[in-house]
Amino acid sequence: MHLNPYGADAVNLAADLANRRPSSPGELADRCRAAGLAVPGPVTPEDLDRAQRALTAWEKVVDAADEPERAALLNGMLEEIAAFPRLTDHAGDGWHLHYRDEGRPFGDQLCSLIAVGTALHLAGRGMHRLRRCAVSECATVFADTSRTGRQRYCSPRCANRDAVRRHRARHTG
Repeated sequence: MHLNPYGADAVNLAADLANRRPSSPGELADRCRAAGLAVPGPVTPEDLDRAQRALTAWEKVVDAADEPERAALLNGMLEEIAAFPRLTDHAGDGWHLHYRDEGRPFGDQLCSLIAVGTALHLAGRGMHRLRRCAVSECATVFADTSRTGRQRYCSPRCANRDAVRRHRARHTG
């Protein structure tokens, strides 16, 4: 996965992994590959543990009460894992930036990708563009990549469910 200026790929991967946590190193590797991430070598139980800790920290960013808290939590993730940007062509598919030291375990690489991608997404699109679904019984996390920045629901299904609920409330009582 090449980190783009908007961070959409990385932040969408983070949301996918947070919403349905991987239960094994193999599942983590498969889901990262399916998202377009180059996974070097085998993924270990330690990588899975590191990814789980990164996702827990990332969900705190999602659930932050306000923008300054969100920024502080994300800055903490960045401070812990990110390094100065480096140009790389490690996969032979074109030069791109990495924001991590070379030779780090895959779990650390994933944490860096999530933190930097989220920072780029929020800085480029708006600090409000990371949230949970507006349907009260749905806790799904999503990154708002819509043109207008007004996405409230994780899926059309939840949007429809809420519209039906509002319609019924207006027509009863």
